[in-house]
Amino acid sequence: MALVSITQARLAFGLHALLDGADFSIEPGERLALIGRNGCGKSTLLRVIAGEEDLDDGLVVRDSGVRIARLAQEPDFGTATRVFEAVAAGLAGETERLAEYERLSAALASAHDTHPLLERLHELQEELEQTGAWSLRSRVERVIDRLGLDPRAQLATLSGGNRKRVALARSLAGEPDLLLLDEPTNHLDLSSIAWLEELLIAHTGALIVVTHDRRFLDRVATRVVELDRGRLLSYPGNFAAYQRRKAEQLALEQTVAEKFDKTLALEEVWIRQGVEARRTRNQGRVLRLEALRRKRAERRERSGRVQLDLAVGDRSGKLVAELTDVSKAFGPRPLVRDFSTTIVRGDKIGLIGDNGVGKTTLLRLILGELEPDSGKVRLGVGLQVAYFDQMRSALDDDATLAETISPGSEWIEIGERRQHVISYLGDFLFPPERARAPVRSLSGGERNRLLLARLFARPANVLVLDEPTNDLDIDTLELLEELLQDYTGTLFLVTHDREFLDSVVTQTIVAEGDGRWVEYAGGYDDWLSQSGAAERAAQKSAAPAPPARPTLRRAAEPAGSARATRLSWREQRELEALPERIALLEAEQKQLHARLADPQFYQGGAATNDDVRQANARSGEIEEQLLACLTRWEELEARSG
Repeated sequence: MALVSITQARLAFGLHALLDGADFSIEPGERLALIGRNGCGKSTLLRVIAGEEDLDDGLVVRDSGVRIARLAQEPDFGTATRVFEAVAAGLAGETERLAEYERLSAALASAHDTHPLLERLHELQEELEQTGAWSLRSRVERVIDRLGLDPRAQLATLSGGNRKRVALARSLAGEPDLLLLDEPTNHLDLSSIAWLEELLIAHTGALIVVTHDRRFLDRVATRVVELDRGRLLSYPGNFAAYQRRKAEQLALEQTVAEKFDKTLALEEVWIRQGVEARRTRNQGRVLRLEALRRKRAERRERSGRVQLDLAVGDRSGKLVAELTDVSKAFGPRPLVRDFSTTIVRGDKIGLIGDNGVGKTTLLRLILGELEPDSGKVRLGVGLQVAYFDQMRSALDDDATLAETISPGSEWIEIGERRQHVISYLGDFLFPPERARAPVRSLSGGERNRLLLARLFARPANVLVLDEPTNDLDIDTLELLEELLQDYTGTLFLVTHDREFLDSVVTQTIVAEGDGRWVEYAGGYDDWLSQSGAAERAAQKSAAPAPPARPTLRRAAEPAGSARATRLSWREQRELEALPERIALLEAEQKQLHARLADPQFYQGGAATNDDVRQANARSGEIEEQLLACLTRWEELEARSG
């Protein structure tokens, strides 16, 4: 029997219905991915499933006794101050007494007069024994230990990633039959995401996850449900299978819509002929036209795509930054140790490392915003730097969208193009009526879209993007990839999205521990293969009892996974371009051979000795390039097949 089923659900906030006659169900053990555009109602649907929000119309049926836990995008721990209290709040029953017992136990170490504390602890112990609540305490401790947390740690001192772990522990403590996860990978580093993947794959209950992380969905999901124009569409399999089926469905939908519009246009021409249309024998055709008009009016078009355009600004110098034996420490802990690199215009660099290893510190050293303890930093000339901040500190909640984009003016300049701010916001899918709305009214994904709009409205030849993918829908994410691939300036990218790294960056700088940073060519998968991290991760997966807090090396996927053979977006583009590249090389080789075989080339002073040497040298280069292209083509074809 389904854990939760929804029939003919209708729910609206504003012009369009978030749910418009939607049907949905989830069976025990299913791992379901819920996807859709920003603002389409995914988080609202999770609240409906959890019983936290009611439908305008429709029926929600939950299996008798089903336990449901929801992990929100931004966890709220209420009055809890310590990890144990926050996790215990996920349990029904004697959680208040358990939390008080934990607080008093922690206070004993620093108390001057322990007698009243010991008396109260004794009372609590008896009460907990009588109600059988000690089993709840052991369950909380077991979950906390499983997630690698300190039960006595203060919540206020935790990083965003560890706060997300605490919220997940609270959800798991109640041993739910259905776990609802809203953007669980936000604020997690790569190793934590890999750890979360393994945790969810091993989870015996059902789960629904909302996330933009395509690699995560490929590994975790057994079914994809898309919320599209108020309907819930189901696709069996992982995200890669969904993409294939969705492309086929959209092509069919477009064909049907074009045929419908053509029929409607013909009928509109007929009705305008006048008298003939009003004769009795044609009344049926008139009624049919009216029905066609109603159907066309009711059709909800698929949401438009974000129009991304980036002003590169003035061209910087060839050199962006040169670091020589740079070191930086805060207290006894070194964050950067003897690091050297040269960054030139056009480099697209991804920074990989666990939370807290010093990615921001290294970026500030590279950009000259922080003085090193030792070593030398040399900056290039003409640098125009623009920042994307994952904490969205650049956004003022009380400002309107228009003021955020262009304060004090209704026009913005993008390169040589002048555009009205209302039109520019429309390119990022903000309708005109929302241009004067305050920033505080936006969802998480809409805030990220607004921050991108603000960033791209300012010319820059150096982009620093800190977790730009958080909360973005997948369509916008893929468009951002394309924009950054064509960006001619210099890019520094910090992201936990492995697919995004593989598609965008040309090199990675990776934290190897103890302040040591190493530079690798290519993206995330290239780093794994060059550093041997994949092999070490596979060996670790065979070890009995891995540590609760994984190191970055565990971020690699197991050898033999589906990802090991699937081409990245960048590799697919490379494969598609190789035949044309080979054809051009062969054409040039043919012309060169004909030239070298022509006696006229050597007679009458037509060619000098240098010309002949250069032609022969170029012929050798073409042979080497052809061999490399053919080898690469064979390799990519084998992997894609």
